[in-house]
Amino acid sequence: MKARQAAAGAILLLVPSPAHAHRLDEYLQATTISVEEDRVEAQIRLVPGVAVFPVVFRAIDTNSDGVIADAEQRAYAERVLRDLSLRIDGHRLPLRLVASKFGAVEEMKEGRGEIQIDFDAAVPGGGPDRRLTFENHHQSRIAAYLVNCRVPRDPDIRITTQDRNYEQSFYALDYVQARPRPAPPSLAWLRGVRAWLGLATLLLFGRLAVVWRRHQIRPSAKSLVP
Repeated sequence: MKARQAAAGAILLLVPSPAHAHRLDEYLQATTISVEEDRVEAQIRLVPGVAVFPVVFRAIDTNSDGVIADAEQRAYAERVLRDLSLRIDGHRLPLRLVASKFGAVEEMKEGRGEIQIDFDAAVPGGGPDRRLTFENHHQSRIAAYLVNCRVPRDPDIRITTQDRNYEQSFYALDYVQARPRPAPPSLAWLRGVRAWLGLATLLLFGRLAVVWRRHQIRPSAKSLVP
């Protein structure tokens, strides 16, 4: 029974904390990360407090018409992604915007509405021991950050350790992948193969040229003196 309770507690540590209660003068940004074999999926929920809503809204409503148009929603979501950094084994990964959803302006004014941004990134192949790092610097002067990781759906992936700084603007995750995907060949290796192929091609054409020249200058049987 105790072992089962301990296991349940360990799972809860990896489940995102609810983002309901927060201070009115903070911009709560709660990120949930999910690690898969070939990609990282993530969702960030942004909830502006009543006192900081005007600052956030000015950044979204760029034409100041009081309405958040679809183009403004996408532009703001892309801006948030530019303030994020996701790395696997030290290599920064390009982030792809998957979807975004904005709450009603009136709800956000009251501190109840939220912005939800879904994004992902392709993970290159590597060894069994992987390290993920995530950084969030969006609106750092008024932000309150939260980061958590979901329990992997893939049984071959096991979370080993999690680490955060005090503000949770930096998050590190170590995990083990039982069936690691092979890493792609390095550029140096590809350049070496290309160089060898180029040299082999030159040698082949050179050999063919010599054979062709010998064939051209060889006297025919009719031109031989008896």
